[in-house]
Amino acid sequence: MTTLSGQARQPVELHLTADDEAKLSGALGPGMAMAMRIVVALARLSLAPQLIDVESAHIDGCLYHGQAGLDFAEKLVDLGAVVTVPTTLNVSSLDLMHPGLVRQGPAETAAARRLMDAYVALGARSTWTCAPYQLGGRPTAGTNIAWAESNAIVFANSVLGARTARYGDFVDICAAITGRVPLAGLHVPENRIPTMQLDCSAIPSRVLDSDAAWAALGFVVGQQVGESVCILTGIAPEVADEDRLKALGATAASSGGVALFHIEGVTPEAVAAAAWPADGVPRVEITPTMLRAARDELTTATIGDRLDAVSIGTPHFSLTEFAKLAEILGDGVPFHPSCTVWISTSRDVLATAQAAGFAQICEASGARIVVDTCTYLVPILAETVRTAMTTSGKWAWYAPANMGINVVFGSMAECIDSARAGRVIRNESAWQ
Repeated sequence: MTTLSGQARQPVELHLTADDEAKLSGALGPGMAMAMRIVVALARLSLAPQLIDVESAHIDGCLYHGQAGLDFAEKLVDLGAVVTVPTTLNVSSLDLMHPGLVRQGPAETAAARRLMDAYVALGARSTWTCAPYQLGGRPTAGTNIAWAESNAIVFANSVLGARTARYGDFVDICAAITGRVPLAGLHVPENRIPTMQLDCSAIPSRVLDSDAAWAALGFVVGQQVGESVCILTGIAPEVADEDRLKALGATAASSGGVALFHIEGVTPEAVAAAAWPADGVPRVEITPTMLRAARDELTTATIGDRLDAVSIGTPHFSLTEFAKLAEILGDGVPFHPSCTVWISTSRDVLATAQAAGFAQICEASGARIVVDTCTYLVPILAETVRTAMTTSGKWAWYAPANMGINVVFGSMAECIDSARAGRVIRNESAWQ
């Protein structure tokens, strides 16, 4: 057997424990056996020497893409499968708290609801969020988990220091059912060592004081490293809060394939490994000019254009983001009639934001709240929308192709000023 580069791959014998063999044989039921066959097949493809336990799982397969995904989930239910580790669910294709908000036909709506019901029947929690790290009981450093959804993967690996490979549809639920995954990829400590240094010391602190700069930085990271593991240096620890790291990771996972980054003095593994980066690791200097170029590449509209919509909360809006937005909107200035502001969040965070009064302030200004799904994945924005603005590098990356609209990427202040004016406004001072 050879790799794509033509180098020989050494065969590896997969060792299965007695419990693994029992699951595989059907002794624990046909649903477990089906899931185990898929996990074992992945292990053989990954050249893993063994399987390991995981402490939790996050499932991306609950977003309806067609009949195959529904058939797979319902087959597992029919075979009596059930998850054996705590399992959360990613965004779906419906907002169950706001029926009719997603514009789609009755057949597709029914199929999407059946898929959601199937995953709940398998024992997963009906969390419907792309940001499971905002929920209680999140994994701790060094623990092995099986998480799907690109931004959740990179956050868990980087910010929490947990260990997960890139799990996709079908494999994610099989890992949750079996509680086992291959010892491969980022579960292996040696694979988590940075192989590239991105020196950010040339970026002024005033630039990093803008949350938008972190999504732009993530875009640059993705372009520079692809799927490699990097370490960012020259960033003051006090400016790197979780919302900013969320924005960095989500955009890096979209513009590249980043599943793990480290920040010197900030992220847990970088703090523990004081000798990183090692001598000889390639170094790239990241400059403010590169961040502005990333901002502009994430923008397809023209400054001054009429603005039809603003979409924030990709990944899902956090409680601290609700608090910041409520403070901005507390002056009571309404949005322009031509512009609708959409906030995507999880039902768990929304409940807390409502208890704190933040959500009510946002809605009083005219903002509309979406849960369980995301505005670039399903038809929620009005069909008349031609230009939308966002604080999310991930949303700006995917929305033009997914929705056929023009997008402006900017800071929260720029988005709110633009929504109130009904036209795209840019404040260049934050990027100088």
